Amino acid sequence: MRGVVVTGFGGLDKLEYREDLPDPRPGPDEVVVRVAAAGLNNTDVWTREGAYGTASDSGASAGWRGEPIHFPRVQGADVVGRIAAAGAEVPPARVGERVLIDPMLYEGGEEELVRTRYLGSERDGGYAEYVAVPAKNAHQVDTPLSDAELATFPTAYLTALRMLGRARVSGGETVLVTGASGGVGSALIQLGVLRGARVVAVTSAKKADAVAELGAHTVLTREDFDPAAVAGEVDVIADVVGGSLFHRLLAEVLRPLGRYVIAGAMADPLVETDLRRLYLNQVEVVGSSFGSHEDFAELLGLIRSGSLRPLLARSYPLAEFVSAQREFMGKGFVGNIVVTT
Repeated sequence: MRGVVVTGFGGLDKLEYREDLPDPRPGPDEVVVRVAAAGLNNTDVWTREGAYGTASDSGASAGWRGEPIHFPRVQGADVVGRIAAAGAEVPPARVGERVLIDPMLYEGGEEELVRTRYLGSERDGGYAEYVAVPAKNAHQVDTPLSDAELATFPTAYLTALRMLGRARVSGGETVLVTGASGGVGSALIQLGVLRGARVVAVTSAKKADAVAELGAHTVLTREDFDPAAVAGEVDVIADVVGGSLFHRLLAEVLRPLGRYVIAGAMADPLVETDLRRLYLNQVEVVGSSFGSHEDFAELLGLIRSGSLRPLLARSYPLAEFVSAQREFMGKGFVGNIVVTT
């Protein structure tokens, strides 16, 4: 089987394209999917870099659960393809179905989600010709969208759905979105607008027009960001960037009794703030990650109804995965990048 493996924590040199990987076999309640396309995401990069740290050492090399990763590992969580084989407990009629995979590998409710296994992290994922997954995680999808377009959705849109849900965003509220041109940021804009929210987007000047086309009501550029432009108007901040902007957004932009939900730290995971601004303004700070099976079901409904616009920036063949991830890390695009097999 052709595929890309990460061989250890480190840089792009830890990625290897191989043509001799063993074909996966389904367990009794699993299916093997012939991968057509797989989307890239930030979790892949941070996992390869070991950038999640641990509770006791923020600089430790570890996967997102603060644990070692078993290498070599095939990454890739956002998978579209067709079922090629089914385990003994799976109806044979499922073979041939076009499916979109829910990458969250947990049983039970929300407490289990917090410690979920993640496709491509704790289990081999979709940067290969085939991937084995629990049958219940492979959802049939009928849509005119291409495989590459569908592969832009899972992790980014699940993360965005959960952020908006955790922050209890409702119609008529104003939501400020950081990192608005990326996969999660662009999803937050579309999903926020669908909820009836007024969306303020923060992005680079060169991407401002593209972000506005997604439905953002106001676009602020990162280069000359002025908190006074929206101070006191923002009910919810949905942040995937962190870094030095964290304090300014919390202290100068978010209105009293507002909510601050964060699901990323692309700029810097270590931040400083004035706790007086937090408790005197009685604001909520909410952590969020990934998305639940219920979120995935909601996402499928929105995809099937045509309510969401896929933002496919570019696709690469699997053999050029290193080039794809290099471009992904450069963040010079709007939406997401996908590899195809």
